[in-house]
Amino acid sequence: MHEQLLRIASAIGEARRMLIITGAGLSADSGLPTYRGIGGLYNGHTDEGLPIEVALSGDMLRSDPALCWKYLAQLGHACLGAQPNEGHRAIAQLQVLKPDCWVLTQNIDGYHRAAGSPSERLIEIHGELAPLHCHQCGAADEQLHEHLRRVLPPLCGNCGGVLRPPVTLFGEMLPQAAVTRLYAELEKGFDLVMSVGTSASFPYIVEPVWRARQSGGVTVEVNLSHTAVSDLVDYRVAERALDVFPELLSHINAHNICKWTG
Repeated sequence: MHEQLLRIASAIGEARRMLIITGAGLSADSGLPTYRGIGGLYNGHTDEGLPIEVALSGDMLRSDPALCWKYLAQLGHACLGAQPNEGHRAIAQLQVLKPDCWVLTQNIDGYHRAAGSPSERLIEIHGELAPLHCHQCGAADEQLHEHLRRVLPPLCGNCGGVLRPPVTLFGEMLPQAAVTRLYAELEKGFDLVMSVGTSASFPYIVEPVWRARQSGGVTVEVNLSHTAVSDLVDYRVAERALDVFPELLSHINAHNICKWTG
């Protein structure tokens, strides 16, 4: 693996524009459940016998908000009870070293922002857990932590409507602003695209990898499991992002020191 990481680090050093796509596998090392694959939260059914895709859907939030919030609360407790890991922090440091390094994340935990990734180069394609807002009157509510301690679903203090987080639930459209940002950057092209800890089960995750490959860019996957992009990439690293990114960063920093002092 060492030789492969050296080649990847060299490619990162040479890339002008790069995109890092992250999924639940990156945050798994912070203690969060993955969605699909090893230890996946979405592999089975809920206590009610429903697929998790049904329980965590926009339709369920409207028809049975208490049931939907039962599983939103599981995610909320997990996210609020953990912290960014060394993988998140190393990615944020890469963004400091590479001013045209973007992060596209499926994660809703906010760990990239907490680790220092700049918001202007962070696309949270599935939204985030907070702040909550009222489904009826639109009022904002910053008290997610407090609501998770109370009877669910959380209700609006203004009108009594059901509160929801700004996340994309199953069956809902992606946030238009995030999609617009992503495709504006894809049109500019990326010299290097990395897929990290995601099953790559959505077209908008596969497409950046495919585009980079078609244009002659370097493609990399860091994932313990085989995924939809595993056979597309130039380099596949079957290791934890928590271990891979700090090592990549150390190689890049060592190369920069040699370059500056040489």
